[in-house]
Amino acid sequence: MTAPLSLSLSDARRFHCKSVLLNAMVPDVATALRHHGYIQIDPINVCGRMQDLILRNRVQGYREGDLFRFLHGSEPAPLPAEERLAFEHHLPHSHILVALPLEAWPYLLATMRHRTGTDSIWSGKLDDRESKLAERILAEMTERGPMASDDVDDDQRSHHGWGSQATLAKATLQKLFFHGRVMIARREGIRRLYDLTERVIPSSVLSQSEPDAVAIRRWSVLQKLRQRRLVALTKLELPVVEDLVHPIKVEDGPLWYCLREDLPLLDSLDEGDRLPTLLAPLDPLIYDRKVTRQLWDFDYTWEVYTPAVKRVRGYYALPLLSNLEIAGHVDPKANRQERRLEVVNRTVRRGHKASGAVKELAKFLGLKTS
Repeated sequence: MTAPLSLSLSDARRFHCKSVLLNAMVPDVATALRHHGYIQIDPINVCGRMQDLILRNRVQGYREGDLFRFLHGSEPAPLPAEERLAFEHHLPHSHILVALPLEAWPYLLATMRHRTGTDSIWSGKLDDRESKLAERILAEMTERGPMASDDVDDDQRSHHGWGSQATLAKATLQKLFFHGRVMIARREGIRRLYDLTERVIPSSVLSQSEPDAVAIRRWSVLQKLRQRRLVALTKLELPVVEDLVHPIKVEDGPLWYCLREDLPLLDSLDEGDRLPTLLAPLDPLIYDRKVTRQLWDFDYTWEVYTPAVKRVRGYYALPLLSNLEIAGHVDPKANRQERRLEVVNRTVRRGHKASGAVKELAKFLGLKTS
């Protein structure tokens, strides 16, 4: 194995920022998506949605909703399959919804097939009622095109405890999506309209053969590297990508790996000051919480699913990147009715300021600051 590169803490932080596209914006969503392998999607909208908060710091002129417009075209007509460059789906062996470039499709097929035989109430095999409804939904979709769950004329409820929205139609469409039989063709806000897969994924992609298990494993590890750019690799992960990575050692810290294609970034590390920036809770810079803690000295938990009484920073607290430090957090909330971005709380280390970053976020959201 190649000898590790030794980096100072400051150079490692500069390299990490540059490798995750926080030093210079790219021209379009397609470039950012190719670079990172996927962009995580989340429906929660407290101060902008996850995907928009990630991409606003990376793509020139990015506006709210641009990722969905890139994926599906502008409402009301979805892009035809042959014009699409990317799609929405779940990462293999998880329920994490992401945007993926078309070349990812063959690597998902094995997981899609596996899900059809599992017992998961969310993504597993169709039960008897779901199977019957699925036949009707697919037949109707063939005739009329994209459909949302509330377009299905069926009043049955799901038995799986999904709350007030627990319709059998919603549960059935969700499973068909996990299985790859339907795809998200377009969105109305966060409302999903599904269509037959062959109308969403280009035929040239659907005709590709399924990779073998070794190739799928290599692709999965590469996705981890592309997303985070500086990672720890397990004993099982390293052998499948060893020809593509280089070990990095930062002072007395653990051994990390970067992609060899990123090594030229070390020749031109920016030593200038950076404007303070609010990061998305799942931003690639902080996606790996161990790296966030060990490299950036910032112990961060996204507390949106933490009970209120146990929250430390707040429901949707955004870390503040300031120069070469993650210097605190701001917990903002968009008051869309009054067109104002409110700060619920903030904690910022002495010597750093968050006001400019808050104003930039407000401007992106089309709001004023309190």
